[in-house]
Amino acid sequence: MQTLTELWSQWSSDYPLLETLAYASGLILLSAAVNQVVKKILVRGFYNVLKRITKGHSDDFGVVKRLANIAPALVISSGLHAVPHLPDALTSVILNVVSGFIILTLALALAAVLDVVNFLYNQRPDAHRKPIKGYLQVIKIVLFALATLLIIATLIDRSPLILFSGLGAMAAVLMLIFQDTLLSLVASVQISSGDMIRVGDWVEIPALGVDGDVIDIALHTVKIRNFDKTVTTVPVKRFISDAVKNWRGMQESGGRRIKRSLLIDQQSIAFLDTARMQHLQNFRLMYGYFDSKIDELNQWNERYIHAKAGEAADTRRLTNIGTFRVYIERYLRNHPGVNQDMLQIVRQLQPTANGLPLEVYCFTATTAWAAYEGIQSDIFDHLLAIAPEFGLRVYQAPSGGDFSRLLSP
Repeated sequence: MQTLTELWSQWSSDYPLLETLAYASGLILLSAAVNQVVKKILVRGFYNVLKRITKGHSDDFGVVKRLANIAPALVISSGLHAVPHLPDALTSVILNVVSGFIILTLALALAAVLDVVNFLYNQRPDAHRKPIKGYLQVIKIVLFALATLLIIATLIDRSPLILFSGLGAMAAVLMLIFQDTLLSLVASVQISSGDMIRVGDWVEIPALGVDGDVIDIALHTVKIRNFDKTVTTVPVKRFISDAVKNWRGMQESGGRRIKRSLLIDQQSIAFLDTARMQHLQNFRLMYGYFDSKIDELNQWNERYIHAKAGEAADTRRLTNIGTFRVYIERYLRNHPGVNQDMLQIVRQLQPTANGLPLEVYCFTATTAWAAYEGIQSDIFDHLLAIAPEFGLRVYQAPSGGDFSRLLSP
């Protein structure tokens, strides 16, 4: 009676193709089993380490999956010589393909590791100051370029040094192909070294109609969420070539500027009479002003003109516009929404056909947009409403209602 070994030997000699298929199938099943075992081990160990580093986050961006795929490739390359009746040419091709697959898998795994590095870096509180995503993308480009050369050299069974020696002749072509990448890399280095933009900065690019917050800085592009919630993707090099306004300095200063003018009707500007002066003396913000100012004017008039204020046309007298300007200065110094540590100016600008601009220049105590607009509106609500108390009119171009009132009987 024949043994199993003898039967297998006789069957394999009679059917060599089936023997080859049987060994190949066994090798494939073994590689699949090794893949699952290695993946489980890597998943358990790597995820535990990753959770400790990232404080609960377990996304490995595909590192474990790609590394586990190397194990079956190694099993196939090691056990391929055990498959009988396999032509040498086919064996060489399979080994080259497996080697190329291992190189590609390693490159993908290293790229995923770079993604993990970027994620861990972004957990730092100061990561928005110096984003590294652009530099990691440059490393990925170099990594995949090297992997491509090694894969090609492996598939054609030639030394990679032969391909590297031919890169000199291809330099011009490569620079033409990667010119945008090179320009973006230079721009990224300039942006990073000069600390021009960070994630979270409010930037404005008038030439592109961009006005919003930076949400992502990559090698080639910068993503900006506009205030209408649309997202604009801007090439990095445009931040070097175009005029970009970054509002970070305003946000870090703790105050946002108010620079707005009241247009005063110049026909309403006049000297203060006694009745209006007595009325304005009742304003809390004007306490002490008239006494000191009148003494100053009287001394000046007696010294230079030998007259008391109000007795001659050429004497110095109080005006409603000047008194209103002092009132605004005191109002700003007592407003809780105005930053008292920053510059405050109330000044007259060049008179125009639309009136005399009385400009208010100060800074709010907050940089929040909604709060800033509220403070600014509150200030000018009050100034517009109280201007008539000083005998001043705010200029407004005549409207249809004005002409109707004039023409009505």
